[in-house]
Order: sequence, then structure tokens, then C-alpha cells
Amino acid sequence: MSSPAIRWAGPRALLIELDSLPEVLALHAQLLQDPPAGQVDVLAAARTVMAVFDSRASALAARAGITVADPGASPGPAADSDPVRIEVVYDGEDLAEVAAHTGLSTDGVVAAHTGQLWTAAFGGFAPGFAYLVGENEDLNVPRRTTPRTAVPAGSVAMAGNFSAVYPRSSPGGWQLIGRTAARMWDLDRDQPALVRPGQRVQYVAVRELAEIRGGAEEAAQAQPAGTGPALEVINPGPQSLIQDLGRAGYRDLGVSAAGAADTASARQANRLAGNPPGDAVVENVLGGLAVRASGELTAALSGAPVTATIDGPLGSRQAPMYGPFALHDAETLSLDQPSAGLRTYLAVRGGIDVPAVLGSRSTDLMSGIGPAPLAAGTVLPVGTADRGRIVGDPEPSTLPPGVAAGTSDQPVVLRITPGPRQDWFTAESRAALTSQTWTVTAESNRIGVRLGTTGSGTALERARTEELPSEGVVAGSLQVPPSGLPVLFLADHPVTGGYPVIGAVIPEDLPAAAQLPPGTPLRFVAVDPETLRPLTSTPSL
Repeated sequence: MSSPAIRWAGPRALLIELDSLPEVLALHAQLLQDPPAGQVDVLAAARTVMAVFDSRASALAARAGITVADPGASPGPAADSDPVRIEVVYDGEDLAEVAAHTGLSTDGVVAAHTGQLWTAAFGGFAPGFAYLVGENEDLNVPRRTTPRTAVPAGSVAMAGNFSAVYPRSSPGGWQLIGRTAARMWDLDRDQPALVRPGQRVQYVAVRELAEIRGGAEEAAQAQPAGTGPALEVINPGPQSLIQDLGRAGYRDLGVSAAGAADTASARQANRLAGNPPGDAVVENVLGGLAVRASGELTAALSGAPVTATIDGPLGSRQAPMYGPFALHDAETLSLDQPSAGLRTYLAVRGGIDVPAVLGSRSTDLMSGIGPAPLAAGTVLPVGTADRGRIVGDPEPSTLPPGVAAGTSDQPVVLRITPGPRQDWFTAESRAALTSQTWTVTAESNRIGVRLGTTGSGTALERARTEELPSEGVVAGSLQVPPSGLPVLFLADHPVTGGYPVIGAVIPEDLPAAAQLPPGTPLRFVAVDPETLRPLTSTPSL
């Protein structure tokens, strides 16, 4: 056994660097079969394995004990099972280009693709997207110089020494060599992913396909109202989603945790309404939400402060923020635009009782999993409250003072740990990350907060310019694209990324990050990932 290079990816995640794909597969299988205490997720990539933990203490304890076993000792899950057969019509737009790159004829490319077994090394990018590695490198080809804005679902593609099938229509830069009707992701199956890490695949050439089906577009809809209590959406506002605390354990399949962007406010709303912390709530952006009660309900509002009005047969009244209130049958609750912050959370005693998908009721906008965004006419059933739980007393807002004040006089301060790839940047850029003020741009969403510079601020420059193989990322990661302007990943971020991560906002500060409206000035303060104490200088990794 050997000790691999381990880098912090925020205070609750470890990015473990390895020398080869066999070592990646061996460590991945090892962590799945014998997980360290507190491990909640693990994700393999081309040259790394990411392990995510429930706490900083668990991550710190695991960091001291991770070793790499003999790659031949761990074949990985399902390696001994029969290969998954994927029928392909080889008529892709890039088939001739792949032939030119490899020196083969187009028939030779097909023969090489079907003449070997492929192994799913890791997932990522999208639910059901599996990076398959072949038995040889006869088909090692570069990505397209210009990525397509839309690759059709079912496209069979090549990039580097990997092959894959696009499970849904999405942008992509891989070389397209064919198409398949195989359903790579289907939530109606016990195992939604057709191919999981460690499984083998046999491509089979066919002349035609019985049916070409789209990718995973299975956003679960709210159920029609029954006889129990419910909320009817009259107006969803700019955006209203069902969210809970998210789904863990599916990174390998390309599914992010999702969940409430501001978990502190979602927990508070549930606490005030007398619910467990993980019950589903409504997450509303910039107000405008209006819902009508069916039955006698108890509700609570938290997060971005709004003026909330209740209208009904007996007249109008104001609903409080940060405290429980009654919402009687046929009454309508309407939210104005927030006076500060961005996201307001509505909890109803008993929780929003829509069907769970992969163990969560969260809407994941990145992958299209979970309840559809709320629309006028959507009816949300309300669950039965636990008898032993009582509503809470009014509380102060969970928003930090800089966000709750709703002013732009002083920057909001977020704590960050050095990122796993901070050494890919110049010393000047590493210093600029924490010495200059950034601003939140209007292009921000639940996937990430996009940052711009202010005043004399400068974009970040890389010291290393080579391509970074895709690797795991966590919420809070500050990924830096070629523009040099960081993107702060939030709840719906992709599970892997190909741009270097210079830092990571600590989980405790992510609720504040989720409440930053466009134009908000922002500063970062570096802290030690082990202690969260301020760093006097950014250490070299």
C-alpha cells in the first residue's frame, strides 16, 4: 500500500491524486466497500478520487488513514457481470474526422469501437453519463476545437481514450461517431443508470434502431390535490422551487446534491412550522409568490425578508417573517419583493408532500431531476405533521448582518479555504483573490454565483495553462474559467469540472452566498481547512 497525495477541497472534502486510472478504480472501490467514518459520497475521475464527509472532523480523521491498495486487488463493482450491450448506428457527424485522427478507415473505427470491451471508469457531467475506457488506445482522439451548443440525446461519442453516450441533449465537445436508443438514465428502473462505475460495456453495430428516445427529462410533477390539506400556486413569481436538504450519494451517477441554496433559512422555516429540518419547503426568488390554502394550515417564512400579505373571506392581514402563523382555508398568501437578500423560504406544518426522487423532494435544475419548477395552477399536497413536534417561537433572521442590511456600502465577507488547484495560479492572482473586492453579476443562479471585478480589480491569471482532466467539485468551489472571473458553485453545481478550483467557500458561509443579489460587493478571507482559523498567508500545496 502507498499514501497518495491528498488535497483539501473545502473543509469537508478530500481530493486524492493518483498516478493511473487503475489506481483510481482501486481506491474508488475500496472507499465504496469500506468507507471511512462519516463518508457521505465518493466520486472517481480521470486521475483523482473525491471523498465527501459529513463534518470537518470526519474528513480530518479520514485524511490520515487513506492508502492505496494494489489496483489488481479491487476489480470494482459489477466487473465480473455480463457486459451491458449498447446497439449503435455508426453514422455520426465526426466519424470521418475520428478516422483521420486515428489513421483508420471509417469501417476500421467501427471495428475498433465494437471489437473491445469498455469499462465505466467514472460518472459525472450529467445523470447517466459514464466515462468508458477501452482495452487499448487505438481510438485516442482529441475533443472538437469548437464544442457544439447542443448534442442530441443518444449520441455515441469519443474524447481522449474515453467513449460515452450522451443521456440527454446538452452542450458538448466530444467527437460524435454514432447514435443509440439505449436509455442511459431512467428513474423508473431500480437502478436509474444503465451503466454504473466498474461495469463493462460491449458496443454492437446495427443498421437501424427500433426507437430513438430522449435523455433523462423526468422532472416529477406535483400531484393533484386529494382530500387533504394543500397549497395551490396562484403565481410562482420569477422562480419558485420545491427544496429540502438534498440528495447525497449519487455523485458517481452525475447527480448533484441540489437542495435548498440557503440551508440555514430552510431549516429555520421548518423549525418555526414544527417540522423536521429535512421536510420540503418552497424556495422563492425575488418574491412574487402567491399561494392559496386548502384546509387549515400553519406556515412560516424565513430567508430574504418580504412583506407578506394574507387575503381571505375575513379581510387582509400581514404575515410575520421568522415566526409561525395561521393560514386559514381559502386564504391567499402573497409575497412582495425582498427588501434584502434573494431567496425566501415558505414552510407549511407537515411539509410539502410531493413524491421523492432518489430519496429527495428537491428540484435539481442542472440535471432536471425532482419536481418541476412551480407554475400557476400547481397543487402541492401538505403532509401529516408529527404529533410530537410543536411550532417554534419567533426567531431572529439567519441572514448575516451584511446581507440582511440590504446595502452595498460594505462588502459581504465569505471565508474560503485554499482550493485543490490554487497552485495553478500565479502568486499575484492567489493574493488578489483575497485582497480585492469582487461583485456578484446578474448571470448568477442556483448553479453558481458568477463574479466580476470592481474598480482596479483584475481577473485571475493561471501559472499553468495545460488542460485539467475533469475532477470532482463541491458546493462552495471557486472554479476559474479562461475569463479569469471565478464562479462560486451553489447547490445545483455539476459534480465534476475541468477548470481549476482556486478556493472553496466553507459550508457555514454558503447560506450567505446564496442570498447575494446582483451588484453585491464581496470579499474573501482565507482560513485553514483544519481549524477554520484565519491564514496569514496562502500555503503552497
